[in-house]
Amino acid sequence: MDGVHNQVFFPSTMQDMFTSWNRFPQAVPFAGGVSFARRQDSRYTLTFPAYILSLDKLNELQRITRTERYIELGAMVKLNDIINLGKTIPQVFTQALKCIAGPELRNLATIGGNICHPALRLNATAPLVALDARYELRTALTSRWISAARFSSFSGPPAFNPQELLTRIRIPREQWNYSLFKRFADPYPESGTGGSLVFIARIQKNILTDLRVVFAGETVIRDKNSEAILSGKHLPLDRRDINHFIELWGAFLSAVDTPGMTKARIINFVEDALLELAD
Repeated sequence: MDGVHNQVFFPSTMQDMFTSWNRFPQAVPFAGGVSFARRQDSRYTLTFPAYILSLDKLNELQRITRTERYIELGAMVKLNDIINLGKTIPQVFTQALKCIAGPELRNLATIGGNICHPALRLNATAPLVALDARYELRTALTSRWISAARFSSFSGPPAFNPQELLTRIRIPREQWNYSLFKRFADPYPESGTGGSLVFIARIQKNILTDLRVVFAGETVIRDKNSEAILSGKHLPLDRRDINHFIELWGAFLSAVDTPGMTKARIINFVEDALLELAD
């Protein structure tokens, strides 16, 4: 880091943070620093932006709030702290976070940084979309909530308004009886075949009342129409219903121009998940 030109600000309140940001619009918010390190070519010398807004002293962004309806995570909450909440957090979300590097890195990485960085958010995005999570985005004068699905419905960096910050993640506390998570590595650089897959289902009195399948890779893929086909079906599922569901997903994936390897991975994952609910 160049000590001559770089300046780091350590605001202790949100007001101070936005005041500094207004003064230096080119400043970059800094959380756990994982995304900065990942982009560096050198193993020994790190290069940082000229102006950095450290979020480390903003206690508001490190809060965890529980209500009967949802759990709310500040954007600066560390990934391991979320995992350590245990059953308070939906299992599929915990599974996804455990796939992120090792425990040392998860002690530094924040949930907000994972969501916002294109290369990192593949792990958290799929479960958060499936769980109908919502994100709070704030500026000095405004605050808005946006669904995880809308926030992540494009490839590349998330589209923030100028000087807007992700501050909270709100996750509904709904019961999901059955959940699966799988992460696929990208075997070829820039092939666009890496990503994460989520399957969650709610079962009441042997009836499949709700299910969701989400893939997050170069883009986020979910087909609500096919999900509705199986909602209300009695368990165990009939093989014909499973085959119909797979056919619908195959047609949907073809329509969204999915790479062949990605399509095969999704179909195999969904089929294996549904066969667990079959006779």
